[in-house]
Amino acid sequence: MPRHDGEVYAYAELGAPSVVADAVLAEECALAISYNGISHAVMMVSPSTVEDFIAGFSLSGGLVDSIDEIYDIRLKRSGAALNAEVDISNRAFWALKQQRRQLAGTSGCGLCGVEALEQALPQLKVLPGSALPPAAHLDNLRERIGAAQQLARHSGALHAAVFVDGQGEVRLCREDIGRHNALDKLIGALLRERIERHSGFAVVTSRCSLELIHKAVRAEIGTLVSLSAPTSLTVDWARKHRLNLIHLPHRSAPRVYSPAPEPLAAPPASGR
Repeated sequence: MPRHDGEVYAYAELGAPSVVADAVLAEECALAISYNGISHAVMMVSPSTVEDFIAGFSLSGGLVDSIDEIYDIRLKRSGAALNAEVDISNRAFWALKQQRRQLAGTSGCGLCGVEALEQALPQLKVLPGSALPPAAHLDNLRERIGAAQQLARHSGALHAAVFVDGQGEVRLCREDIGRHNALDKLIGALLRERIERHSGFAVVTSRCSLELIHKAVRAEIGTLVSLSAPTSLTVDWARKHRLNLIHLPHRSAPRVYSPAPEPLAAPPASGR
């Protein structure tokens, strides 16, 4: 029978059951979040830097407009579950109750699909626009992210979101089993530590989905770098909201998809 001790699990090799070794596996737990006493969401997360996740999730999900609307976060662990009691401002709580009331009122009349669409394609504020980072700040970025991923170094199976500051240094790294969670943790850390976000850029190691664009725009991050190629809709939304979007391929130069490149000028006609 397999044994485990904390995060260390024994395994046997398929076809060679006598070969037994130990591996450290990524942690996972259920997190229940309540705002001002009202249950809001339950999700699976990695149980590290949970306060950063809650702050980032609250902002990127449009539940608060700023970190100052989060007054307190209290965590309580019960077995494999975490309960978070979050105190938010009266304005944010009123808006949350209105949103819940609207969802309850439309769920039985055929309009719930409209509500879902509004959440999938929300109205977002257009960013003021930021300068693109120097190409040198992306040099050896994959290797630098690997060095910063302390949890994944031992267990793997973790996404990372990283912030590179205006000097090109890796300033923050947050990890989670969920790619959205990792970015929310990074956003929360940036907000809680009051780190200036416009001169640096965020990096996601996962697929760059539209939801990650929503989160970056709401957090007013000027530049998002993805280690995997974006989709066409992701690029359209990044351009529409003036978010710099860069793809860093494995063995090619960084590709700037947003802002859109200027069209090449036609060569002058040769005279006869």
